[in-house]
Amino acid sequence: MINRSMIQASVTMGQLQNKLDLIGNNLANTNTTGYKSRQANFASLLVQQMDNLDDEKAETGRLTPDGIRVGTGAKLAHTNLDLSHGSLKQTGRELDVALMRDNDLFQLEVDGQTQYTRAGNFYLNPAENGQMELTNADGFRVLGADGEPIVFDGDMDGITIREDGAVLVTRGRQQTVEGRLGIVQAIRPRMLEADGANRFRLPEGTPAAGILEAVNQNDTQIKSRTLEDSNVDISQQMTDLLMAQRAYQFNARSISTSDQMMGLVNQLRT
Repeated sequence: MINRSMIQASVTMGQLQNKLDLIGNNLANTNTTGYKSRQANFASLLVQQMDNLDDEKAETGRLTPDGIRVGTGAKLAHTNLDLSHGSLKQTGRELDVALMRDNDLFQLEVDGQTQYTRAGNFYLNPAENGQMELTNADGFRVLGADGEPIVFDGDMDGITIREDGAVLVTRGRQQTVEGRLGIVQAIRPRMLEADGANRFRLPEGTPAAGILEAVNQNDTQIKSRTLEDSNVDISQQMTDLLMAQRAYQFNARSISTSDQMMGLVNQLRT
């Protein structure tokens, strides 16, 4: 049983390290535009039923299963993505936009695949044939409501993004809608995988149906000239950090105590 307790503690320590890494990542992105925090949920690993009864008659009327149930530690079951709204800051820049509803996401084209983000700091970059395309800070193209990149002719005098996601281009005295941001809502945020640089993607081979759905133009809520800050709650993250550290220390102490007990047993003389 002593060896079993050491195995349980060591397995749990490895999983607690993953939680510490997750908390560290949240704290490191406190000032990242549109960053969404993640929380770790734990679950018990396999439980073994040990039959240690010498006399089953003594257990008459017992409601729980006979014997002892012994676990093998804990595991990081899954991480929850918190897509709740963060605080807003006004920038006065025309291509800075913030989503006003929880769980809404912009769409990006990344290496031929569609990915998602809450960061609305967009830019204009040169495209083919003298055109300009709307991209994010890393140069990935922003997708429109039709699922295609948003591209404009280069001879423009100004560009703004309206609250309903429409992209207005000014040429001379005329202003026309030449694109519309493609916004989706995450119905099951837990299914989204982090891909780095504040972007998310669907697991390979997983259809978007039931996980994401397109947001109607009438339901689109965007605030222009504004960016959304991270939604990381520093006080909560520090509390989680302390709890995880104490749990890690407790399991480390369990291994040390088990080792001392084994040493005492080995010293016994008959």
